[in-house]
Amino acid sequence: MNTLTDAPVEKPQMQSEPTLPFSSRKQEPPGLESNLDPAPRWQAPRYRAAGKLLDKVALITGGDSGIGRSVAFLYAREGADVAISFLPSEQSDAEIVRDAVESVGRRCLLIPVDLSEASACRQVIDTVIKAFGRLDILVSNAAHQVRKESLEKITDDEFDLTFKTNVYACFWLVKAALPHMKAGASIIVTSSETGIFGSQKLFDYSATKGALNAFAKALSMDLEKRGIRVNAIAPGPVWTPLNPSDPGLPPEKTAEFGKSTPMGRPAQPEELAPAYVFLASDADSSYITGIVLPVMGGETTGG
Repeated sequence: MNTLTDAPVEKPQMQSEPTLPFSSRKQEPPGLESNLDPAPRWQAPRYRAAGKLLDKVALITGGDSGIGRSVAFLYAREGADVAISFLPSEQSDAEIVRDAVESVGRRCLLIPVDLSEASACRQVIDTVIKAFGRLDILVSNAAHQVRKESLEKITDDEFDLTFKTNVYACFWLVKAALPHMKAGASIIVTSSETGIFGSQKLFDYSATKGALNAFAKALSMDLEKRGIRVNAIAPGPVWTPLNPSDPGLPPEKTAEFGKSTPMGRPAQPEELAPAYVFLASDADSSYITGIVLPVMGGETTGG
């Protein structure tokens, strides 16, 4: 007991998140967060908002579930209106996000779309501008991955889809968004530890994340003079629908997903989202651009 308040002492958050093993149940891609066991933690009840993004407008791709869902909610708690894009099959997850955002008094625009086409990405930006009249924060977060036993198992079409969803979409979105972004705006790209270390069964996915790291660094150099910051975040394993719906990840490995990290578990989305608030907030990270921020559960890197 706490002798000052006579209240129970809470464990630190890093010791309070769910521990392995998780359910081994697989899902059909792209998967739904509502079907995960345990349910991912994304509401971040210990987080204390401070109006850091008051009256900003943010677009978060893949905002229906996983990291994107938690980012959308924390952005709303910080005072931003948000738009989220997602695949049409993920509509039910997206509606949960909309309800959460609206519960804290902010607007949430739902955009069901497949981002693997340039015209779709341009339409997303047009939709946001028509709805809100501005765009201050772009979070390119949506991703596609399928583990393969060997490089020979990856078809040309699969390789193409992974790059179009992960890399091309980011390029198309940024290109369409830049005419609407002013000084003080922020672009944040969701990378991965696989873009730094590689991953034996994720040949194409790892390559896309490495490409995004270089893209963010190069873009940051060009946009600094316009007052727009560009950064990437490289998570380690995170409990989202991405991996339980990956047909290349066996059920037994799904149950132990994240065990190899020093913390011995995957991150929960609420443990990643504050980093996105930090990099979106001009007051908090005005001198930070061109970085790849690792959030890897104790895994260290010099990159």
